[in-house]
Amino acid sequence: MARTPLIAGNWKMHLNHLEAIQLVQQLTYHLEPRDYDASEIVVIPPFTALRSIQTLIENDRLDLVLGAQNCHWEDGGAFTGEISPPMLAKLKVAYVLCGHSERRALFGETDEIVNRKVRAVLAAGMTPILCVGETLEQREAGDAETVVRGQLAGSLEGVGAEQVTGMVVAYEPVWAIGTGRTATSTDANDMCGAVRAALGERFTGAAAEGVRVQYGGSVKPGNVAELMRQPEIDGALVGGASLDAEDFAVICRHHRL
Repeated sequence: MARTPLIAGNWKMHLNHLEAIQLVQQLTYHLEPRDYDASEIVVIPPFTALRSIQTLIENDRLDLVLGAQNCHWEDGGAFTGEISPPMLAKLKVAYVLCGHSERRALFGETDEIVNRKVRAVLAAGMTPILCVGETLEQREAGDAETVVRGQLAGSLEGVGAEQVTGMVVAYEPVWAIGTGRTATSTDANDMCGAVRAALGERFTGAAAEGVRVQYGGSVKPGNVAELMRQPEIDGALVGGASLDAEDFAVICRHHRL
């Protein structure tokens, strides 16, 4: 099955709405139609910039796709400071990050919480990008695959095979996020393959073949081509490099490198 690569830029807590508009304008200047044909390109700004970027994409008829960094699992209620899935869907958000390692580590998100968010995102008609990955200690102890399999099982409880088929899983080794360290292309490919195998065992072969598995963790212009050449890697979840229009454009043009 041919899977369209998904290149997503997670801007984290950076850029106000004016800076966000400027970054998108600079990014699209560097991209050509063939780049959008080769990959689905997603920008994931902070909540405060979502409406501005949505309007820019629509008014300028850009081929970029909009994503959000997080959401609550309830559709509404007394949850001060939270954003619901229907609110995001109304802004034509297509993808929502669920279980990013920073959410797990800094805000105490468990697999159960991530599971609630995954199911809520699906119910709102959007696609979760489910993030999984091990710490350096877990990898050095030889537990990396066990940890990732456990995260997949807990985060996908109650999700159907057909829903999984259309999802995205981002494998992000925690030790490589924002550190400048990157898993070797072989290690990244092996773990993305292990993710696919685990999904095939838990769901169906069709689900495993349909799901797109990204690699994330210090993806840069200098390493993206080698990573994207790996058969099990279907895209990249990019952090710091997505804040530089030229760097992110190079990553989006991986098929030309």
